[in-house]
Amino acid sequence: MSGAVIFDPLLPWWLLAVLGGVVITAAALALWRGLSGWALRLLAGAVVLGALAQPSYRQEDRAPLTDIVLLVEDESASQDLSDRAALTSDAAARLAARIEARPNTELRRITVPDGEDNSGTQLMTAVSEALAEEPLARVAGIILLSDGRLHDLDRAPRLPAPMHLLLSGREGDWDRRLVVSNAPAFGILGEPVTLGLKVEDDGDVPEGQRTTQIVISVDGGEPQSYQMPIGQEIELPVELTHGGRNVIQFTVPEAEGELTDRNNTALVQINGVRDRLRVLLVSGEPHPGGRTWRNLLKSDSSVDLVHFTILRPPEKQDGVPVEELSLIAFPTRELFMEKIEDFDLIIFDRYKRRGILPSLYLENVAEYARQGGAVLVAAGPDFASADSIYRSPLGAVIPAEPTARVMAQEFTPNVTELGQRHPVTAGLTGPEQWGPWLRQVEVEPARGDVVMNGADDRPLLVLDRVGEGRVALLASDQAWLWDRGYKGGGPQLELLRRLAHWMMKEPELEEEALWAEPTGQTMRIIRRSLEDEVPPVTVTTPSGETVELELEETSPGRFETLYEGPEIGLYRLENGDQSAVIGLGPAAPKEFEQTIATGELLEPVMAPMRGGVRWLEEGVPGIRDVSAGRPAAGRGWIGITPREAYRTLDVTQTPLLPAWLVLLVASALILGAWLREGRS
Repeated sequence: MSGAVIFDPLLPWWLLAVLGGVVITAAALALWRGLSGWALRLLAGAVVLGALAQPSYRQEDRAPLTDIVLLVEDESASQDLSDRAALTSDAAARLAARIEARPNTELRRITVPDGEDNSGTQLMTAVSEALAEEPLARVAGIILLSDGRLHDLDRAPRLPAPMHLLLSGREGDWDRRLVVSNAPAFGILGEPVTLGLKVEDDGDVPEGQRTTQIVISVDGGEPQSYQMPIGQEIELPVELTHGGRNVIQFTVPEAEGELTDRNNTALVQINGVRDRLRVLLVSGEPHPGGRTWRNLLKSDSSVDLVHFTILRPPEKQDGVPVEELSLIAFPTRELFMEKIEDFDLIIFDRYKRRGILPSLYLENVAEYARQGGAVLVAAGPDFASADSIYRSPLGAVIPAEPTARVMAQEFTPNVTELGQRHPVTAGLTGPEQWGPWLRQVEVEPARGDVVMNGADDRPLLVLDRVGEGRVALLASDQAWLWDRGYKGGGPQLELLRRLAHWMMKEPELEEEALWAEPTGQTMRIIRRSLEDEVPPVTVTTPSGETVELELEETSPGRFETLYEGPEIGLYRLENGDQSAVIGLGPAAPKEFEQTIATGELLEPVMAPMRGGVRWLEEGVPGIRDVSAGRPAAGRGWIGITPREAYRTLDVTQTPLLPAWLVLLVASALILGAWLREGRS
């Protein structure tokens, strides 16, 4: 039971104060005039004012409530280092027993696992959520069992009671970690990309070691070792070897005595892109298709186009003096001897032998293709003539031979069965939506892949690999009809764009390719092939285990499967003669970026309630009661604040000045004052 006097005034307190002043003034005036009843009048006024304040005696019947103590256990990945998990488990069990043995005390045990999406230890989030579920007036203390490495300090709540951190690490721990401070997402092929690397030692570091070895591997290839200083950032230039994803792995060997090697590896994934695509377009004569090629190549801002159209061949004799011509002389030697290696693609559009390019130059173009270049021949009627470019040294790399027949008839191009699997032509809209072409050169393929047919199902588009390079033959000069929308047109721009980019070895257009697309810990493994079937893909995990997965054909030439990676790190994929590497998540998760136990991060949060930081290796501290505002931690002990919370069962309220009593007392005092003053 608990009792107290309370007031429920009929008038505002300020008005009661004014009335009280009036009563005192009246009594003082009576005293000054010598009236003997002034004291009784003062008492009567006080009784009336007291009645207006309505005093009551309130008595409560209370039931005491238990105090609540939160015991928060960090079970994130960094707690598995050394013997932290065992220290934490043992301390949690002993603290729980001590708290549960205390009278009038309840225990709430909370575990904090790894945060989702590599978000680290969400310790303050767990505490905030736990406090939101409990009445704050009953929370007597919060005990954290952790290494102190949390990643959500900005979500720290306002504490209702002392918070204590019991560190699971050891004061003698030390660790070495590799940090990549600068890693661009894209890099230009052929130009160095600068990465910032730093090796840091944290904790109780042993003396003497100033350098360490670093091992670098690109796309899972042969690793290379270098020496680098510890504690000093270095800039490492890396040149990307191919377009698309380049996976670079950096590893520092594990040092004796360090806490973990999980943060000794860094994965960097950089997409290689071309700065500029240099294209040489040689048109043998003006025709409508020439503008189509030019518009296609000029529409891409990343293409540097050099375009020559032969307007005045040597055999043309019209009597116009050379000095009066405004035409540019064809720089044959400069283009085909001195600067041919500068081009990524050479296109011959309706070109025929006219003595402008000597056989030596055309032989140089053929060698350029064998050494990794790309040559595209767009054939017109000239390709079937005696002056055909096929009758030159370039014919050795052209995949189909002309039969000297030109089929001048209307036909609709169609994709072959092989072409439905080839990335250049796969997925194009169906031939029923395409407009016709009007002319085709008949050719006999000697090698390569026929991906499109034309009139009488004769080869229309033939693709071939020659040495390190690529050659394509388009046996018609009528693609411009699609561009003009003739009878519905067709996917001319998309077809020619894919064709040009396939020849320039863009990774997304490789007909035989293996790659993976990561999403969190899941990867979508994709295999593109011209074959009807592909063998299972072999996945090698970062720990060295291998898994074989069957691939399912999702579209012609495209096989896929999903794989949930069991761990974070570098995975190797193999399928037949194709291989790839992919990184799932960071090589060093957020939990292992910094591993040395510390209380510095939480000290500002605990300071207002005067909580403490203790090492579990020194023993599990005892628990004491402390008053609010007093130091809540000391040598070998931590404190909780009893809240003395209660629940009110019943309330009884009795007026101290009932109306009848006020009327009686006030009347008696006023009457007494009048009678006394009357005798006087």
